[in-house]
Amino acid sequence: MSNTKKVLAAMSGGVDSSVAALLLRQDYDVIGVTMRLFTNEDIQLDRQKTCCSLDDVEDARQAAHKLGLAHYVLSFGERFRECVIDRFNRAYSNGLTPNPCIDCNRFIKFDALLRQAQSLGQDYIATGHYVRRRYDEASGRYQLLKGVDAGKDQSYVLYGMTQEQLAHTLFPVGELTKAQTRALAEENGLLNAHKPDSQDICFVPDGDYARFIEAYTGQTFPQGDFIDQDGHPLGRHNGIIRYTIGQRKGLGLSFGTPMYVIAKDAAANTVTLGPNEALFRDTVIAHEVNWLSIACPDAPIRVEAKVRYNQQAQPATLYPLSDDRVQVVFDAPQRAITPGQALVCYRDDLLLCGGVLAGASIPPDGAEPSDGYHP
Repeated sequence: MSNTKKVLAAMSGGVDSSVAALLLRQDYDVIGVTMRLFTNEDIQLDRQKTCCSLDDVEDARQAAHKLGLAHYVLSFGERFRECVIDRFNRAYSNGLTPNPCIDCNRFIKFDALLRQAQSLGQDYIATGHYVRRRYDEASGRYQLLKGVDAGKDQSYVLYGMTQEQLAHTLFPVGELTKAQTRALAEENGLLNAHKPDSQDICFVPDGDYARFIEAYTGQTFPQGDFIDQDGHPLGRHNGIIRYTIGQRKGLGLSFGTPMYVIAKDAAANTVTLGPNEALFRDTVIAHEVNWLSIACPDAPIRVEAKVRYNQQAQPATLYPLSDDRVQVVFDAPQRAITPGQALVCYRDDLLLCGGVLAGASIPPDGAEPSDGYHP
């Protein structure tokens, strides 16, 4: 009886997941799977512009065939609708700016897919994410680290993983650069070696969130007031879902100086405008915090933190408020911190924790940050 471990490799049709499957073949018994999350017709998508199109399923099938792997398509449409699309719509409707890729990873790839894999007797799942994992003997925890290719690191969207999920997930391309990945694909005759990366949210490929939300939900979002920082009306906006923190263009108003969206209030249906300097602040609160690579510390710690996917992590002090709530004070004010996005904290390449941005607060009195942390 073979002792070779079995892996269910998620193959999206892109080059990264295809090379992940290629690398796994050396040491594992691999099956390729592609997740069908929706039908394009259901939400009026152009099949050429989204990572979940019929063309992508065919690309994944061709890659699996080239690698000599069995390939299956698994449908997670209902769960994707409930856990990703519906949450996305609710967040925008409540004045937040969500990151649905985080929810997709949290609820679909590393929850529903892993459970499906385990029911099929697989030891692991694998994806083409540019991240690394390791087991820390001292703490007895699996840890998540940034990918070697800093420009492609995807750890930010994986902060919600659990210890159970990390223990049963492999990230074969995490040690590679994107150029190395494409070179391996070309050397091995994969047809998607030079396929462009997907840039948009898969179910909103044209980036028009407001159009999608109104079409999908059947809701309309009424006009309301633009106001200044003192609450004085400045004009009328066209529905709160059409604006995000830091936005300058598309306001439909003219001022003597540049004005930006600095806050939204869904209950009052107002959008607050102000000068660029009003977008900067140094203190944020995050809730629903997941401590991944270390346990929640019992004292303030120094971290590097990001408040958006493409941001360079910035030095800060983290104050634990509870097991799932933190306050972070940046050394320098950060621009356009946006409720609903994720705060993710690191120590060098190690992802410590992440949570959902809720807003600013007053730094706690008498708390001094420690130089280290306690796994």
